[in-house]
Amino acid sequence: MSKTTFKIATFNVNSVRSRMPIVLEWLREHGPDALCLQETKVEDKDFPLGEFEDAGFHVAFRGQKRWNGVAIVSKTPLEKVVFGFEGGPEEEGPRMISGVLSGVTIVNTYIPQGRDVEDEQFAYKVGWFERLHERFEARYRPEDLLLWCGDLNHAPEPEDVYEPEKKEGHVCFHPEVDRVYRKIMEWGLVDVFRKHCSEPKQYSFYDYRLPNGVKRGLGWRIDHILTTRPLADKSTAAYIDLEPRLKPKPSDHTPVVAEFLLD
Repeated sequence: MSKTTFKIATFNVNSVRSRMPIVLEWLREHGPDALCLQETKVEDKDFPLGEFEDAGFHVAFRGQKRWNGVAIVSKTPLEKVVFGFEGGPEEEGPRMISGVLSGVTIVNTYIPQGRDVEDEQFAYKVGWFERLHERFEARYRPEDLLLWCGDLNHAPEPEDVYEPEKKEGHVCFHPEVDRVYRKIMEWGLVDVFRKHCSEPKQYSFYDYRLPNGVKRGLGWRIDHILTTRPLADKSTAAYIDLEPRLKPKPSDHTPVVAEFLLD
């Protein structure tokens, strides 16, 4: 039986309209089956749908002005699309979209950053992970072909943070967040990137405020592609593409990519 290649990437674009030249160039060069976007920062009526369609892609999206926003760009239409936590409060903003593509369930999330450990937004972040765990348990099975990706605003290991001894306790490198993150992972997920890349200093986010952060290796790995084991067993490669972060007017994040061979 012949197998089909399946390539997917996740990319926090930090305003899709501002980053359209970079996104469209990346799509043309890499031709993924799906590109999951976060922090699109645009109301649905102003989303640049036409530009994606002109490039030959379909898009499912949900956004708001200036904040949040998620989308899945795909070669073929996404099926069974769901936005957010069903029945969740409207004020939580557009932070999750899920759907099915080529038999793979994709869950694309932009998880709250948390601001400060003493801020109520930190407790909200922890609760968000808890709700996601409940959703996985209620809707899916570890035997499914499922992929969870996005900007999780969490670095799981010390090697995922520059100067981890100084960053310990940060909202994106905090034991309380790690507890709930690992709770979801223990449900039945694999870090596909780490399955293929064990090298240190592999980062997907470089703060604008740090001069020459990419060249100096001052980054974080907070963007992830995580899959159930049956899908992880079909993975053939995973990597971080630094090139978009080095272009003029880049996002502060850069794409994380995974490739699979599907039956």
